[in-house]
Amino acid sequence: MVDLSALRRPPIIAASPMLRLQPPAARHILRAAPAVLEAAGEALGLSLSMPVCRASIAATRAALWLGPDERLLLGEASSAIETARRLQQALQQQPHSLVDVSHRQVAFAITGPQAATVLAAGCPLDLDPGAFPVGMCTRTVLAKAEIVLWRRADDGFHLEVWRSFAAYVSGVLAEAARDLADT
Repeated sequence: MVDLSALRRPPIIAASPMLRLQPPAARHILRAAPAVLEAAGEALGLSLSMPVCRASIAATRAALWLGPDERLLLGEASSAIETARRLQQALQQQPHSLVDVSHRQVAFAITGPQAATVLAAGCPLDLDPGAFPVGMCTRTVLAKAEIVLWRRADDGFHLEVWRSFAAYVSGVLAEAARDLADT
């Protein structure tokens, strides 16, 4: 397998004190029946049988519920091959789909007391902690871009966005932050 990571250029990110581009990560989309997801979780040391729209974390790995049979698996960039190997061994006789999407997406952290307000400028979800508590995640939109949004803390969110939309998303968030600062 050829490593093309050295050829990739990072996206141009709009400046904002509350928005940070996260380091590269291993990302896999796993689709399978519940019993197969359970076996996959055992292989990774991570529960994949979480409640709807919730994330599961163990050490440096995370799994985000994207659908009844779909999980976004996140880990350190160096773990991509190991994750695929473990899952292929554990699931070799089971019907499933495992796709490495590490190259497709980038992640942002948006933090601070106004993080939810800035996100609300382009996201239609109710981001009040009562409606979108810590640990909740979902696929949604920010302005015109599809994102995966995960609330990591009361004042902190993790956003997964397709690499080709990263500059657009960061620009929308930076503009919302500037507008908020001007009021």
